[in-house]
Amino acid sequence: MWKNFTLEYTAGAADQGKMLREYLKDKEISKSALTDIKFKGGFISVNGLEVNVRYILKSGDFISVEFPSELPSEGMKGEEIPLEIIYEDEYLLVVNKPAGMNTIPSREHPNGSLASALIGYYQRSGLSATTHIVTRLDRDTSGLVLIAKHSHVHHLFSKQQRSGGVKRKYMALVEGSLDVDEGSIEQPIARKQDSIIEREVHPDGQYACTLFEVVKRYEGFTHINLRLLTGRTHQIRVHMNYSGHPLLGDTLYGGNKNKISRQALHCCELRFVHPFSHKELRFNASLPPDIDAVLEKGRSF
Repeated sequence: MWKNFTLEYTAGAADQGKMLREYLKDKEISKSALTDIKFKGGFISVNGLEVNVRYILKSGDFISVEFPSELPSEGMKGEEIPLEIIYEDEYLLVVNKPAGMNTIPSREHPNGSLASALIGYYQRSGLSATTHIVTRLDRDTSGLVLIAKHSHVHHLFSKQQRSGGVKRKYMALVEGSLDVDEGSIEQPIARKQDSIIEREVHPDGQYACTLFEVVKRYEGFTHINLRLLTGRTHQIRVHMNYSGHPLLGDTLYGGNKNKISRQALHCCELRFVHPFSHKELRFNASLPPDIDAVLEKGRSF
């Protein structure tokens, strides 16, 4: 049986006389969500009886908000693909995505995406949901991905992202030896002319800032950690290429595949404030075998 996403509240003394619409606004339920509830099969009740948003609250009222069912878009099919789930509750998932898996289907790779794996997992779990991926990774970037189980949860995470509350740390292996132990790259990024995929540093692009620090220098490459202050497409890959130190394996942005067959980039840490418990959660993912193998070989020199 499908389980719709539902939120429940109890009105306090300070809510006495407040219109339900205003109460739900304070709970960060958007106008578009309320419209969907009204016209697409949702349900709002107070003390077990259906009401509209003009209801005037009394202290102690029990409020239940059931959101409409969410179904995958036509053509988006679930697949039975194993997921490495790091954390799950009724609101969200954190998974460790392997390299070689698209976050969402593409024309070149219509099958085997994280989105398709999630839909399959939801269907087997009896969850009425579609995919709401909060933090995407490129196909050949591995590591932690944050997923909201409902559009309202995604809405809350989007607000948190805009305020810098969702934080990610990456590790990468880059060509050559960096001259400094830490620093930042602040260069605007735009889509490269005549390309639908490639990006480049360009004065007319969007502001982008990447922070980096050296972990260790090896013969021919450097192990670094990175944090993003903005979230532009291919930001780390573009900025490191611009700096003269492209990622190992990243042939699109100046790297070579002598040591590894894909870009050596991994999201190793994810931090955010849970949208309902309001506690900070922090997750880590160890290095994947292919990156670890490059480091092991580097240590032998």
